[in-house]
Amino acid sequence: MASDQEGLTGEIYLDGIQIPKLQNSDRIRLNAKISDDEVAWAIAQSKSGKAPGPNGYKAEFYKLMGDSVVPTLVKISYTFQNPFMSDGIKFPYLYQAMPSILNICTGIVKLLNHFKWTWVGIIAPDDDSSQRFVQILKEGIEQNGACIEFIEIISHINNWSQERFDKINETIHKSSTNVIIAHFNNEITISLFWELSIFSIPGMIFITITEAEFYLSYQVENSFKNNTLLFTRIKKTIPSFFKFIREVNPILFPDYIAIEDWWLGLCSNQCPQTIKRSCSIDEDGSGMFHCDNTHFANSYDIYNAVYALAHALKDMLFSGSGNTTTWNGDRQRLSDYLPWKLHRYLKNVHFKNSLGEEIYFDENGDQATDYNIINLIHLPNGTLKHEIVGSYKPSALSGEDFTIDEKMIVWEASLTQTPPQSRCTQNCAPGFRKLPREGKPVCCFDCIPCPAGHISNQTDMENCIRCPEDQWPNEKRDVCIPKIIIFLSHEESLGIILMLISIFFFLITAVILGIFINYRETPIVRSNNRNLSYILLVSLMLCFLCSLIFIGHPEKVTCILRQTAFGITFSISLSSVLAKTITVIMAFQTTKPGSKLRKWMGSRVSYSVVLSFSFLQVLFCLVWLGTAPPFPHHNTQTEDGTIQIECNEGSIIAFYCVLGYLGFLAGISFIVAFLARNLPDSFNEAKYITFSMLVFCSVWVSFIPTYLSTRGKYMVAVEIFAILASSAGILGCIFIPKCYIILLRPDRNNRKYITKNKLSNFSEY
Repeated sequence: MASDQEGLTGEIYLDGIQIPKLQNSDRIRLNAKISDDEVAWAIAQSKSGKAPGPNGYKAEFYKLMGDSVVPTLVKISYTFQNPFMSDGIKFPYLYQAMPSILNICTGIVKLLNHFKWTWVGIIAPDDDSSQRFVQILKEGIEQNGACIEFIEIISHINNWSQERFDKINETIHKSSTNVIIAHFNNEITISLFWELSIFSIPGMIFITITEAEFYLSYQVENSFKNNTLLFTRIKKTIPSFFKFIREVNPILFPDYIAIEDWWLGLCSNQCPQTIKRSCSIDEDGSGMFHCDNTHFANSYDIYNAVYALAHALKDMLFSGSGNTTTWNGDRQRLSDYLPWKLHRYLKNVHFKNSLGEEIYFDENGDQATDYNIINLIHLPNGTLKHEIVGSYKPSALSGEDFTIDEKMIVWEASLTQTPPQSRCTQNCAPGFRKLPREGKPVCCFDCIPCPAGHISNQTDMENCIRCPEDQWPNEKRDVCIPKIIIFLSHEESLGIILMLISIFFFLITAVILGIFINYRETPIVRSNNRNLSYILLVSLMLCFLCSLIFIGHPEKVTCILRQTAFGITFSISLSSVLAKTITVIMAFQTTKPGSKLRKWMGSRVSYSVVLSFSFLQVLFCLVWLGTAPPFPHHNTQTEDGTIQIECNEGSIIAFYCVLGYLGFLAGISFIVAFLARNLPDSFNEAKYITFSMLVFCSVWVSFIPTYLSTRGKYMVAVEIFAILASSAGILGCIFIPKCYIILLRPDRNNRKYITKNKLSNFSEY
């Protein structure tokens, strides 16, 4: 076994352990120091070229001996494993009774994760064990998304310089981290830590491990802050160990040179400030038991290591193997043993110690160990109180392995926030995402708002989440909410106004139709082709009504009916207007002597014009519906946070073909009526048709750019307005003057007045 200075008390105690089946001389020999010459002699005398491992040597000894010694050793370590000895090929028989570095580092990472400390510093001495600790801890921290601001290595005291001291001191005191993880394993190292005053930095959280407990237990300054958390294995009290401590005295162990210094330092410094004293080396240890004796950290590990080896030796000696020889104390017979054969027994050792704890080694040679998390509390009397605030059990189920009670932790009184925080930058609140700073660790970032249509519902999210198609971020951009459904509704003001206008003009048209029917025998009704007037009025009524289809929630049926009903009814209206214009021209031409157009006069021509031109529009609509009919569409791109429910035209070409055909009919009607404007006053209906077509064309020419520049319900409103305006223009320009004569100037609605004004040549065709 290997030991260090802190195991000194345990090493002395081993002299009092009665290992079964060993004679007193063997027990003494086990605790004796072995020189390098003795090791070389043992190897030379061994039949197999292998020898038992020496007790009491540090890892540097094995590195120095090289390949001549290391393959032969079965080693149980009760101190932190040296990286040199972690080589499974060179050290196939290495076991650890001390807590595993990997498990301790994992526990520290879990502690950092619990408090969300993502910005830390690491300080460690310049030795192999500490460097392995730093390497494993660094990997664990970075794998969990945290960052290390600095790693300061404290070199050996022989290489220490004031310049180096000042540099480390400046790094620590100017750092932005609030958490420092320290690894130190001897009194010299922690003395340098005291010189750096890291325990006195306001607001600094200090995390360390078991080996520091001994030194932190009696090197206390008044400036010590209550922000230290310590990982230590769960304490057990070895039976009769403190009885032994009460009786121990440096005089009883003169061969141990270091015990006198250890004894005097412990005796005088561990006690409260008010009862400090100097101890003489001839007194016993009973006087120190009013003090905190939690510093005997490795004693229990040494105890278990010795008993594990004893059980393995016992199993090997009594296994009945023909290749072993009973131990009889003869030194020459020691060379008959092959130490590597002990490996099989040590690997399978499993027993309960005197405290009832199961002792065994896992597949990596590590002893299964649970840990306490201790808060070191500086008491007013100058001592430290060790308050257990949590635990870490590596063998427990995930989620149950780490526990900590934050309420039991005593933090520095001056802290403005408890538990304190340690971050390179502040958290990115929900609604923001992290933007890494170029050239900086991943923990250093800026917070930028999520883009449109995205949210972040947790802190420190690296990427924002896109909301579903039918949802949109709220104002804080931390939750998706349903988008507002928008369409031209019957219940909103715009929809109600347009409905009222449509119904109003429909009723006006119906009244005018009733007037024409009631006064159908009067000259002014008969002279303007009353049947075409009836058709035109009915088609205008349908035009006003079809605008109502555009209002309300778009459905498949309404989307199909909107444009087709509008296109067909308007084509009937314009065909009727065109037929009226053609009839006026033909009527004028028939008044000329010998005109051949007289035989074409009559209702057949006007009906044929209406049917033929309307049929072409119906044909266009049928082709449209058969190829790419209109359908309801949820438009989520037009306006943020809304779903515009609208009718997609299906084929935009077909839509503009329908409009273009209406424009063609209106243009022909306008041209024909315009050419007939100079006919005698008796044929002046062409003037009214000209004005009506001028209004119609003006409305629809203005409609196209306005329609293309609007979206959603306003696009629908523009089309409704165009339908109402153009229909009202036809109604007003053609029929209002006639209604004025019929209702307000009946004196003009007689044959005498018509004859007087040269209208006697018109009759019903």
